[in-house]
Amino acid sequence: MAVPKRRKSRSQRDKRRANHDKVTPPNVIPCPKCGEVMLPHRVCGSCGHYKGKKIIETGDKAQA
Repeated sequence: MAVPKRRKSRSQRDKRRANHDKVTPPNVIPCPKCGEVMLPHRVCGSCGHYKGKKIIETGDKAQA
């Protein structure tokens, strides 16, 4: 059975454990219609367009 010959230091142990907690930021792109940042493959929250078509009413026009 494999047994470590030397004790691992705290820094080596913590470096190994740190790889499980990595968080990557979400990928955002500018909306082709209004330029606001948005998640890809989703309706833009500011203008309501997706693939060049108006999907939802947003902003001032929805309240009027």
